[in-house]
Amino acid sequence: MTLPSRLDLSDAEFACVLDTAPRFGLAGLGLAGEHRALESSSLFLAMIDAQVVDAQTPDLHVQNVSVDDDTPGRRHAHIELLHAGLGVVIDYHIVRYTDAFAIETWIVVRNEGASPRRVTRLDSLALDLIPGRYDLRAYTGAWGAEFEPQSMPLTSPVTLESRSGRSSHGHHPWFALVCDGRSIISGAVAWSGNWAIRLMPRLEEAVALSAGLHDWEFAVDLAPDASVEAPPVVLVFARGDDLDEAAVQFARLGRRFWYPRNALADQLPVEWNHWWAYEDRALDEATFRANVDAAARMGIEVCTLDAGWFGASDAETHWYDQRGDWEMVNAVRFPSGIRALADDVHARGMRFGIWCEIEGLGVRARLAETHPDFVAMRDGCRIGYVCLGNPAAQQWAFDTLDHLIRDYGCDWIKLDFNLDPGAGCNRVDHGHGVGDGLYAHYCGYYALLDRVRATHPHVVLENCSSGGLRIDPGIARRTHMAFLSDPDWPEHSLQVFWGATQMLAPDACLHWGYGEWAFAEHPSQTFNPCDPSLQPHQVDFYTRISMLRRFGFSQRLPDLPEWVAQRYADHIAFYKAVMRQFVREADMYRLTGQPLGEGRGDRWAGFQYRMPDGSEHLVAVFRLPGAEPLRVLRLKHLHPERIYTLLWVDSGQQTQASGAALMDTGLRFDDLPEEGSALVRIW
Repeated sequence: MTLPSRLDLSDAEFACVLDTAPRFGLAGLGLAGEHRALESSSLFLAMIDAQVVDAQTPDLHVQNVSVDDDTPGRRHAHIELLHAGLGVVIDYHIVRYTDAFAIETWIVVRNEGASPRRVTRLDSLALDLIPGRYDLRAYTGAWGAEFEPQSMPLTSPVTLESRSGRSSHGHHPWFALVCDGRSIISGAVAWSGNWAIRLMPRLEEAVALSAGLHDWEFAVDLAPDASVEAPPVVLVFARGDDLDEAAVQFARLGRRFWYPRNALADQLPVEWNHWWAYEDRALDEATFRANVDAAARMGIEVCTLDAGWFGASDAETHWYDQRGDWEMVNAVRFPSGIRALADDVHARGMRFGIWCEIEGLGVRARLAETHPDFVAMRDGCRIGYVCLGNPAAQQWAFDTLDHLIRDYGCDWIKLDFNLDPGAGCNRVDHGHGVGDGLYAHYCGYYALLDRVRATHPHVVLENCSSGGLRIDPGIARRTHMAFLSDPDWPEHSLQVFWGATQMLAPDACLHWGYGEWAFAEHPSQTFNPCDPSLQPHQVDFYTRISMLRRFGFSQRLPDLPEWVAQRYADHIAFYKAVMRQFVREADMYRLTGQPLGEGRGDRWAGFQYRMPDGSEHLVAVFRLPGAEPLRVLRLKHLHPERIYTLLWVDSGQQTQASGAALMDTGLRFDDLPEEGSALVRIW
């Protein structure tokens, strides 16, 4: 076979060129006129039997090249690289998204030799960036503190990582580099377990960037003919220093290529979930039914039964201890069974959802006794979950979810994961080795999600993990939305939405309005919809923040004052008629800085939704406590010469202005109270 000497995936605005003969390497990558990657880049890195293997390895030779152009907007190149000395093949994959300035890369290591090989590191991306001034943007993640911003000049080595076993507990798997103040490189690791992004300044201000599976406590022993695949890394390039230009590309790519679709998910239905208002201790069949009645009157479209429905028939059981015994229904709380509740929801024209932590294993769950081979263990101790690296456990998990969907009439499954597995299971009787248990678990979990969707394509899968501790582009390709955080007070809700939409589209995010926490304690979760001092503008403020994406409520609906319930119904009607089309389809731009909890960050929040053809816009503005009384917001991506009509939704007033004036002079907001909001439609 005659191999091409060069593989060119470029267009006029973006360069992506690989040399394939006589040596494999990078020939150009980046925006036209500004190639940010050096030709000496490693491209990827694998550690095999303690040897570094990358594009610069002399013993690595190209043996095959192929390009798949079958998917419009996506060119997938596959280069097979043989290391004869080790007897391994590196399958290097690179996807060029032709309608964006974006690539995606990953590697597969295959052992084609006669002896086992140990792999201890897998970086899907390894680039040397040209000298320049680099400013790093990133986010840390913890419970109730998701998407806390980090910003720093890149003058010393930085490792962004998760070692918790969940992709967003530690750091979130996203970064951005602002390069010399005039361009951006933004990237994300598409993996839900442990990952690492390493940034290493070198001499003359060059930067070594690598990203992929974390090598901490990781090792996989490849038998002959076996292979291991690294998680993909997505890289987006943009001009200027506005991170929205990269975020919009992530959103467009997700909607077009990555996110699963079905009719119910695409509808962006408004949800009610019982959790914060009742948890498990105050919920029973009658209470759930009363909320279903109220939800139907308000226009809510999905009612979700959260934790507390399963396990032993005892009013005092605690959901966390019982996880794993999903075949058991707590008959004291739900004497008619779960299907009867689903039938009630369906009879009122709504869809029924149920919560299940399919990976979780409570300390009192009988599953550990009936199936001890399912139990994830590390060094002989239980670590709280079912190891889906075990094919038998993976089959059990599918059978369980299949049963919930078929027998209980579920339209929606909320999939939670409330623990940190760390380095994961190191049993050797599950089909994985000592060092790759966590990797095998996530491969099994991804396969489970894919199988559930293939078998039940109408069912919506919601991703949750102690709120927002497992948010990444990997699980976003297998579930229909990510729940952003357990707490949902207004400042925090804006903070996490701001951060999550750096790598996810707004319609891939779900968060409830300001929840009514009846039992759990949190200093900022103080909302009481029955408070006689509550004002209409506050209700609007709380609700509209949640309407920026998929949204819902976790409140005691039958107890709402009539005026509050009507206010919610009005907002739901507006969301259905107007706003969710923007959430589902529009590019979103930030008009202010990031608000942060505890009174930090910007005290105004403004968002502009722009339909892809530029025909319509929706601006949502919020004045937070402590904000100055006046803010002028300059809009983005309008046609300067065009005269636009502006409809101020609350007052019904219409005004006109040119695109140039709206972008240069801006919109003036000086009449909002603290905890006030405004919506402006523009066409």
